[in-house]
Amino acid sequence: MKSDKIESSRDWNIIFLAWLVATISTLGSLFFSEVMEYPPCILCWYQRILMYPLVIILLVGLFPLDKNILRYSAPFVVIGWLAALYHNLLQYEIISEDMTPCTQGIPCSTKYIDFFGFISIPMLSFIAFSIILTLLFLFLKRKNS
Repeated sequence: MKSDKIESSRDWNIIFLAWLVATISTLGSLFFSEVMEYPPCILCWYQRILMYPLVIILLVGLFPLDKNILRYSAPFVVIGWLAALYHNLLQYEIISEDMTPCTQGIPCSTKYIDFFGFISIPMLSFIAFSIILTLLFLFLKRKNS
């Protein structure tokens, strides 16, 4: 009985960490656009559209812990991860600028920040989606074992 409670607590902690990453990412994107006044490009908007609902979905899945949380959150995370990957490939010029959806407004290749020579806003998004994806995979693995 005590073992089940500990297992459930670990599962809750995994989803809580995923929620925390999504919340920090959401607040970070709002900081960059509203405080630092960096206008987001089209790909940034797509990533925001996929990250922001995760804050609510993961929070609702915590109280009580919903074992089906993957069904609701995984599509947002996987598509967001792919969008962030694509955005990074554009910024690091692995994909040509001609293949960008940013035809009007802010170019998708614009780098507002460049920490350590490689950490940009799209890289932060990619890292956040990767962490959430890893945590959801860990949750799935624990659920199926």
